[in-house]
Amino acid sequence: MNFFKERRGFAAMSEDKQRAISSKGGKAAHVKGTAHQFSAEEARRAGRLGGEAVSQNREHMAQIGARGGQIRGQNALQRQQSAGAGQASSASTTSFTGGGSAVLEQTPPQGNPILPPSDRS
Repeated sequence: MNFFKERRGFAAMSEDKQRAISSKGGKAAHVKGTAHQFSAEEARRAGRLGGEAVSQNREHMAQIGARGGQIRGQNALQRQQSAGAGQASSASTTSFTGGGSAVLEQTPPQGNPILPPSDRS
């Protein structure tokens, strides 16, 4: 059984060629008068409906929130390291568990906190 499909037609074209064809189609629709442009109210309504549909999946929303928390923790750690480069002070590091929840631990900085403990100098 072949799990990989060979790209054909539009999908097999280069991105530049796809973009050129798509651009021509959009321009033709505007000239013909069949192109639709959303008003601010229509766009707001469409965004609200999309957000409501996505938010019905609680597991998906939890994953989004957990990932956002991880990124925020990583960014805070990087800012803290950038601001305190060369200074010896007690720092907080954030570690993440498989369940997506963050655990805050107080540890003194030693070596490079980004590397695993076995690789620290």
